[in-house]
Amino acid sequence: MSQIKLLDCTLRDGGYINDWNFGFQTIRSLIRKLIEAQVDYVEVGFLRNCEYNADKAVFNNCSEMIPILPDKRGNTKFTAMALHNKYDVEKLEDYDGDTIDAVRVTFHDYDIDEGLAFVKSVKEKGYQVFCNPINIMGYTDAQLLQIIDKVNQIKPYAFSIVDTFGSMMKEDLLRIYSLVEHNLNKDIIIGLHLHENLAQSYALAQEYIELQSGNRKSVIDASMFGMGRAPGNLCMELIMDYMNRKQEGHYNVNPVLDGIDEHIVHFKEIEPWGYNIAYALSAKYNLHRNYAEYLLEKGRLNAKQINQILSQIETNKKTVYDETYIEKIYLDFQSNIVDDSDTINVLKKKLDKKRIIVLAPGSSLSSYKDDIHKFINSGENVIISANFIPINYKIDFAFFSNARRYDAWKEQIDEKKCIISSNLLEEGRKAEFIVNYSDLSIDDNGRCDNCTIMLIKLLRKCGIQDIYIAGFDGYDEAGNNYIDTYMVSIHTKGKEENVRIKKYVDDLKDSMMNLIFLTPSKYE
Repeated sequence: MSQIKLLDCTLRDGGYINDWNFGFQTIRSLIRKLIEAQVDYVEVGFLRNCEYNADKAVFNNCSEMIPILPDKRGNTKFTAMALHNKYDVEKLEDYDGDTIDAVRVTFHDYDIDEGLAFVKSVKEKGYQVFCNPINIMGYTDAQLLQIIDKVNQIKPYAFSIVDTFGSMMKEDLLRIYSLVEHNLNKDIIIGLHLHENLAQSYALAQEYIELQSGNRKSVIDASMFGMGRAPGNLCMELIMDYMNRKQEGHYNVNPVLDGIDEHIVHFKEIEPWGYNIAYALSAKYNLHRNYAEYLLEKGRLNAKQINQILSQIETNKKTVYDETYIEKIYLDFQSNIVDDSDTINVLKKKLDKKRIIVLAPGSSLSSYKDDIHKFINSGENVIISANFIPINYKIDFAFFSNARRYDAWKEQIDEKKCIISSNLLEEGRKAEFIVNYSDLSIDDNGRCDNCTIMLIKLLRKCGIQDIYIAGFDGYDEAGNNYIDTYMVSIHTKGKEENVRIKKYVDDLKDSMMNLIFLTPSKYE
């Protein structure tokens, strides 16, 4: 029989997808299918200081788990996970063999001693204890050896290699496993928990299995259909099948497949998980995934810029997400302060006594094309486009503040007619006019880096009060938002962005600017 066991963490790690609200009957059904599949360990959820809800896989104590656990369990054992600083260990009853058999304890690199003290407390209550340090890829070899030495003194049931940010490559696994295997007390089981940031979990699990000497027991974590906080986990159905083929495994895959079809597919339709660029980028720098999410959701940075910003994150900030910190780095990166006083003066002269028309890239530029052209032909204008080059309109200037948009049009841009904000200094250094990004994107009301708003603010700096605007339609979640489909992005905002931009438009009007909309707009 193989020394390698499988632990299903669907109800715990998968709970990040649905706030652990699987529903009481679904929780019971999944547990029974996993028992039928002969999975070695089933993690039933989190131990956490919470308000108990029978539909959620989160519990204050073991007594609250009794309704979901069947009497007939076969050889399957049950576990729950606790983050030491989110659970009062005094709530945990002494082990009695009637509920869970093990508790998995997690902690960060900055609170190791507190986490290990928690491990010791749980062990004293009679449970098997898994020691799961968060982000083992963030430890140096020396730090890893130090924690192993401390773990050996406590002697928990298992010590897990947890690739929290999914940044592990084959050579990393070989290095870390070698350190753990040769220095961890031989009676302590080694666990492995992988994530799918780099689409490597299945390959790494196979590599890990090949590394086993047979002299030590191991536990590999997986979840049904890989369910877990995006990008997800190792798929239980795949690793079960692999174990059956290569390790004389005893697993029955069919109940797991049935559970996926009956329950898990539904959750994935609501909140998908799987390989995603944001999580690949976060894994590249071994960062908390929210840093890459924050930058990608801006929808204004190209891949090179995102990489440049992520590479600046300090080691002591990588593990725990700090939105204030990443926002400052983002703003500093975008600013690239330049002296634009001469540029503003030149623009003032070019715009003086002209009728100013701003073309934003909304779909109304197409649907109201005849009306817009009629208005253009009725006077002497200076026409400025915002983050694009219109095909059916002749422009005098193109203003860009978005690196992605600039990249899309840079081959067609007339540099002598190009105005860029200074965050594009590297990409657009040949542009005739460069203006300060921070002056246009930040004011007393906060930050708004919408290109059209920034352009209106630039025109205000140039002494313009009356501005005619077309194509500034606003976001419609169910509609066609852009004049060209290439502009459509998963990062396009909805109602909240409309409210935010409307406030800026109103503030600009209050500052004595006269904004006249030539096409329908949610900002009128």
